[in-house]
Amino acid sequence: MQVKDMTVDQLRDLIRHTVEQCLEEYLGDPDAGLEVKEEVKQKLLESMKRKQAGESSVEPGEVYQKLGIPRLLKHC
Repeated sequence: MQVKDMTVDQLRDLIRHTVEQCLEEYLGDPDAGLEVKEEVKQKLLESMKRKQAGESSVEPGEVYQKLGIPRLLKHC
């Protein structure tokens, strides 16, 4: 298929895919070869279970508070 025959969405997807490939080639995976700690695995599993059960995740305000980030936006 030639570019002239593509829809805007097809061209956008092609560009996105090409950029992702280039970034992967240049940067690689910085986490390659590293192992996930058991406690992190458990937290991720618990989070997935809560999400599947329809429970809400951590509220943005709670994250801001824990990190000491000022709440600049009203909806946070």
